[in-house]
Amino acid sequence: MDERLLVERLKEGDESAFRIIVDTWQNMVYNTVLGIVQQAEDAEDITQDVFVQVYQSIHSFKGDAKFSTWLYRIAVTKSLDHERKKKRKKRFGFIRSLFGEDNEVVIHPPDFNHPGVALDKKEKAAALFHAINLLTENQRIAFVLNKVEGLSYQEVSDVMETSVSSVESLLHRAKSNLRKHLEEEK
Repeated sequence: MDERLLVERLKEGDESAFRIIVDTWQNMVYNTVLGIVQQAEDAEDITQDVFVQVYQSIHSFKGDAKFSTWLYRIAVTKSLDHERKKKRKKRFGFIRSLFGEDNEVVIHPPDFNHPGVALDKKEKAAALFHAINLLTENQRIAFVLNKVEGLSYQEVSDVMETSVSSVESLLHRAKSNLRKHLEEEK
């Protein structure tokens, strides 16, 4: 079904249009979110939040960009908000541990479990996703959208609301930084 028609039907309150939107784009949203947050359970929750926001704010969608671009923006924003909250909680937990009984800081790296990664490749995938996590926010978003989701430079620039040349630069720096981080881990 045509994107524009679905959006119009949803704006009119048609719940079947919403179901079609969810069915059509839930895997794309989930994979995008998972590429950023790297935790399946969190990705599922955020994916639901994305579609709740779509339902609640569909009237703000003007149609200037493709619906999928708007959806990517929401997914990326929700994922980054989640990551920022998680970092704030980690900082608070770290500060609290500094003043704990034994004054010893214990770091437990999160397990990375992506359902699409074969068991024998999980270690390499974990190293790669750890390196991706070390990228700057914009480099990470550009890399995930282009390399993981397969969006073109133009589509990435639309989602990130920046120029194609900026996306090219972000991807170049991301690849360079990934190489450096992965070399350091060897």
